[in-house]
Amino acid sequence: MDGFTGSLDDSMSGASVSDVNDRLSALELRVQQQEDELTVMKAALADVLRRLAASEASVSVSKKHAAKGGAALREAYSMSSIANGGTPGRKRESTSVTRKETMSSAAKSGAERKKEFGSQRSQMEEIQEREELPHPKDLSPSPSSPHLPQNLQQQRPPQSADSSKANVPPKSRGPSVKRSSGMERSQSSTWDSSEENRNRLVKAASTSKLLAKVVKNADRHKEPVISQAKMSTREKNSQAEGNHIKMFMRGRPITMFIPSDVENYEDVRTELPSERLKLEWVYGYRGRDCRANIYLLPTGEIVYFVASVVVLFNYEERTQRHYLGHTDCVKCLAIHPDKIRIATGQIAGVDKDGRAVQPHVRVWDSVSLSTLQVVGLGTFERGVGSLAFSKADSGQHLSVIDDSNDHMLTVWDWQKKSKIAEIKTTNEVVLAVEFHHTDPNTIVTCGKSHIFFWTWSGNLLARKQGIFGKYEKPKFIQCLAFLTNGDILTGDSGGVLLVWSRSSAETPSGKGPRAAFQISRQVKGHEGSVFCVCEMRSGTLLTGGGKDRKIILWDHELRADRDIEVPDQYGTIRAVSEGKGDEFLVGTSRNFILRGTFNDGFQVEVQGHTDELWGLASHPSRGMFLTCAQDRLVLAWSSEDHSLQWSRTLEEHGHCADFHPSGAVVAIGTHSGKWYVLDAETTDLVAIHTDGNEQLSLLRFSVDGGLLAVGSHDNFIYLYTVSENGRKYSRYGKCTGHSSYITHLDWSPDNNFIMSNSGDYEILYWDVPNGCKLIRNRSECKDIDWATYTCVLGYHVFGVWPEGSDGTDINALIRSHNRKVIALADDFCKVHLFAYPCSTPKAPSHKYNAHSSHVTNVSFLYNDSHLISTGGKDTSIMQWRLVEK
Repeated sequence: MDGFTGSLDDSMSGASVSDVNDRLSALELRVQQQEDELTVMKAALADVLRRLAASEASVSVSKKHAAKGGAALREAYSMSSIANGGTPGRKRESTSVTRKETMSSAAKSGAERKKEFGSQRSQMEEIQEREELPHPKDLSPSPSSPHLPQNLQQQRPPQSADSSKANVPPKSRGPSVKRSSGMERSQSSTWDSSEENRNRLVKAASTSKLLAKVVKNADRHKEPVISQAKMSTREKNSQAEGNHIKMFMRGRPITMFIPSDVENYEDVRTELPSERLKLEWVYGYRGRDCRANIYLLPTGEIVYFVASVVVLFNYEERTQRHYLGHTDCVKCLAIHPDKIRIATGQIAGVDKDGRAVQPHVRVWDSVSLSTLQVVGLGTFERGVGSLAFSKADSGQHLSVIDDSNDHMLTVWDWQKKSKIAEIKTTNEVVLAVEFHHTDPNTIVTCGKSHIFFWTWSGNLLARKQGIFGKYEKPKFIQCLAFLTNGDILTGDSGGVLLVWSRSSAETPSGKGPRAAFQISRQVKGHEGSVFCVCEMRSGTLLTGGGKDRKIILWDHELRADRDIEVPDQYGTIRAVSEGKGDEFLVGTSRNFILRGTFNDGFQVEVQGHTDELWGLASHPSRGMFLTCAQDRLVLAWSSEDHSLQWSRTLEEHGHCADFHPSGAVVAIGTHSGKWYVLDAETTDLVAIHTDGNEQLSLLRFSVDGGLLAVGSHDNFIYLYTVSENGRKYSRYGKCTGHSSYITHLDWSPDNNFIMSNSGDYEILYWDVPNGCKLIRNRSECKDIDWATYTCVLGYHVFGVWPEGSDGTDINALIRSHNRKVIALADDFCKVHLFAYPCSTPKAPSHKYNAHSSHVTNVSFLYNDSHLISTGGKDTSIMQWRLVEK
């Protein structure tokens, strides 16, 4: 279908794909039926010729006029044949015209669409009848031959009986008005006189000429559109035509009208904005599926990661620094023995152009945040699962386990970027890798149903499997640590701590094969699994339990000394690390980082969402913003001290939100069609309403707060009147006309008009005071100065679309309050900053990496000092500061 949609006018943008397919199917069936009807047509033609011959014989004057009419007719017939490329091409072009005629009405809705479709079928039948006539050489010469369709109209079944209604189609049909005016025909069912016959002949000849002209014009219009479909750049796919610009999205035309204040579109230019973004704060932590990813640095900073950012957070001074060298999700982290250099590994991904982003390890300086080395490009598959620096040789080497099926173990001289050894480990999951603390030639890996002791010599790695013997073999060995005497401690999924010691019969000697390790002791540690273990400076150990959520302190004799339970609302323990003094740090499955002691309990230092995040709203007059996600949490944040103001759990998955202009309440939309209104200070529930039973895409208050628009995936926009400072809502109306789900919406400053976008790239305008009526003539709205700009399709923003976009690459867009810049969230993990307006194809932008998932939303704070962006699957929130160049 994409092959000819490019030639349609902008009214096609109102049609859903399903409607168009249904109509095309009906038309194709009708074309097939034409072959059967040809037989009837020939019979009717013979009858017409017989009648005309008799009439011409009786009146000599009639013969003279008929001859003139025949000459005009033959000329018109010739023009039609030439325009259609000769006889063989007439049927094909006729079908194309009928398809265009059908799809041009796709924007109609309800009874009007059904009514017009019936009229169009009558018109299209006539076009096909006129163009599928047998060639004149196959018929008896007669000037009256073109009058055949009128006679056939008398024999048509009822579907064409109301064809007279099609003579005046709606204005929004555009070019089809001209076409239908040339297809007017008499509905008379009898032949009254020879004079009437002659009039009909002249009219038929005139109609045939006009039809030929329409076909030629259609061909002329269609030719450049086909060439546009083959063009590869956005400049060629977005062209100014008179007072409008037509952009093509997946072959579908999107028409945007040029405002009156633009005198010459050719002079419009879009430059890079003078403003830039600088990452100021990152909210969130990745604990739900990672382990051993929290450490305290000598600088007093906690190092951890979320999305593609490694965060260095000083919780006493409330400051953050960020390492931004990664291009996708960071999955693991290791600290060099000097406590300054850090290695982080990332997963594989795909960039905007579909090229693979290779997994690799980056070694960087935690003081200067400069990258020291990039290791493993082209070596690792899928991602880096775990890594560790060597201890006995002062961190000269780096061991890495990747996420391939064979979980390849590689040893690197990271400073030289040289791979020293490589070997397959196992097809089972590998959860940890560590160098022995005192033996530089021993590496230990563990995971599902195994623990391997590797002897490294030169470029060779030799494996010895840990034997459990009389001890029960666990399903998973989750973690490992080294005791001061060189023994190895493991924690497993059964809650057991095992001590592995070298066999006394196989004491290492020289550089030969190393001895095997055997279990020397077993200690019951936790109910459920032992998920993590941490070596303390004093030589004691901390272990974290999964099921029991306990932190246990073990003395030098491996006896439980103290324990404390992590509260249930924080989730299970994923990582534990030593803090300052007697403090320790805990990372949890619900993405909390806790700082605690056995005496004083826990304090939350970092928290965030745990599931896909879409909802974002900025307070209209304060440095505060709100987020909601599929984890059912609603979180209100202070952008000034970067702290959580309040949180509330909903019954539904949150998807969108908006503050009332007064700032007193906030509305939150969910996946079920239900929306809540909460008090922005107390979090008390103010109101609950439901619109439809599908996901709500957006909530948007009008400028004065007197109206609320609710956009839904059921293709409707529901309007409510708002009173009592956002505490009372009454249904006002419903905007009906979109053929796909609502994606974005903006209000006019006077609250009288709405601009909306939908999932099938429509731009529609609504007259709110007149009953939420759809404005058919969209050019009437070209000069409205919208109070906000969040729609991703429109004259002022169409330049933000990348070349070759499929229409889903941009998730959110917002114009700053000072109308200088546009911030954009895309599907390729990037935040963009464009100048406003952005009305030229392929406009330049500043691009920023931090997210590792599709960026779902962006919002400027009330004073444009900062921009907030949210990540989808990475569940992160980024706060960017706007700075001048």
